[in-house]
Amino acid sequence: MTAELTAQVCVVGGGPAGLTLAVELAKRSVSVVVLEQSGHFNRSFRGESVSPDSVWLLDRLGLLDRLDGTYAQMHHMEIVDSGSTVLSVDFSDFRYPHPYPVELPQPALLSALADAGRAHPGFTLRQSATAVGLLREQGDSGPVTGVRARTPDGELVVRAALTVAADGRFSKVREMSGLAYEKQPLDRDVIWLRLPFPEEWDSHTYRIRIRGGEHGLFIPTHPDSVRVGLNIPKGGLKDLRAQGLGALHERLDRLAPELSDTVRKEVRAWSDTSMLDIFTTVVPRWSMPGLVLMGDAAHTLTPILGQGVNHAIIDAVTLAPLVGEALADDSAAALVRACETFQTSREEAVRRSRALQLRQERLFALDGRLGGLARRSLYRVVDCNRALQQKVLARAYFQVQESGPVVAPRVVRQPARRP
Repeated sequence: MTAELTAQVCVVGGGPAGLTLAVELAKRSVSVVVLEQSGHFNRSFRGESVSPDSVWLLDRLGLLDRLDGTYAQMHHMEIVDSGSTVLSVDFSDFRYPHPYPVELPQPALLSALADAGRAHPGFTLRQSATAVGLLREQGDSGPVTGVRARTPDGELVVRAALTVAADGRFSKVREMSGLAYEKQPLDRDVIWLRLPFPEEWDSHTYRIRIRGGEHGLFIPTHPDSVRVGLNIPKGGLKDLRAQGLGALHERLDRLAPELSDTVRKEVRAWSDTSMLDIFTTVVPRWSMPGLVLMGDAAHTLTPILGQGVNHAIIDAVTLAPLVGEALADDSAAALVRACETFQTSREEAVRRSRALQLRQERLFALDGRLGGLARRSLYRVVDCNRALQQKVLARAYFQVQESGPVVAPRVVRQPARRP
C-alpha cells in the first residue's frame, strides 16, 4: 500500500541539519515533511560537540532555554604533547556573547528541535522512513519533485517543490541524485569509547594528548562520562584487533595513564568501542532543480574542533530564509537561484574550516624527533601569543558571531538570471 504526502519542502534526514532547517521553515509558514530513517533519537558518538557560534544561534532561535540542564559548557582546551602542556586556551578570553563550546548529547538537541517543530501546523516528522528513490518530472534527467520512502506501514511518497538532502556523510540522496563528489580519505581513523569521568579531571576542559604519532581526544560528556577518540592508521582496525584488546588498552596507557584502570574495567570487548572512518567530501555543485544538499551531505568534515554540527546549523539558518522567499515567489527559477545562493554564501566558510582541520590533522600525525619538536614549537608559539591564538580559534568557533547581530550569516545574493 502506498501513502502520499504533499509539502512545499521534503527534508531527508532528521539530524541537526535537517531538523533545524525544518523548524526554521515551519516558522515561516512553509509546509515541510522530515523523513528520518531511525525510529528514535538515541544516538551515541554523533555530533555532541557544539561550537560557540551554534550555541549563539540556538539561543537566537529560542532553543537554548529548552536545553537547559542537558549540556555542559567547556571553559578550557589544553594540548599535552609528550607529557608537557604546549597549548592552553581559556574560552573566557573571547569577547563574544557565547564564548563557550558545549557538549550536548544529540538526543536532547534533536528532541528539542522536534518539539519546536511540532508547535507549527505545517511541520511533519516521519520516523522509521528510509528514502529509497527520488521522484522526477521527466525521467532520470528532469527536476526532482519529491521522494519515495520505505516505512513499516509500506511505501510513502512525498511530493515537494524542493527536496533537501540532510542525510549525512554517507548520503543516499546524494548518490541517487547523481551529483558528482570527491571523497578524500585521511591518513587515520578514530576508535571511540566512553568511560566514567575521572575524579581528578576538571569536567569543563577539552583535552588533547599527543605522543609521537599517536593522539587522543578526551571530551567531557554530560552528565558524567568522557568520550575518548584514539587515532589509528587508516584501515588499521583489523590489524589492531588482531593484536588483541590489550593493544588498545596500552595505546590509551601511553596517552592518558590516569585512565588505565578504568579502561580495563569498562572496555572488555571490541563491541564496547565504535570506529569512525575519517574522510572529507568535496561536492562541486550542491544543488540541481528541485534538490539541494546541506550539512555533511554537501561537505563532510572531520571530528577536529567539532565543526560538523556547527556547519549543519549554520547551513540551516542560511538556507531557510532563502527557500522561504523563493517559495513566496512561486517559481521554479527562484528556487534554483536560492539554492545556488546558499552554496555561494556557505562554501568559503566550509573551505576555511576544512583547511584548518587538515592542518591540525597533519600536525597531529607528525612523528619522529624533528617532527615532534616542530609541532611542539608551533603550539608553544600560539600559546604565547594571545592575539594569534584568538585569530586561529576565531576561524573555527566565531565566524558567525563576528558577522553582526542578525540570526543568519551574511548571504551573498546571486543575481537573477536573464531569460
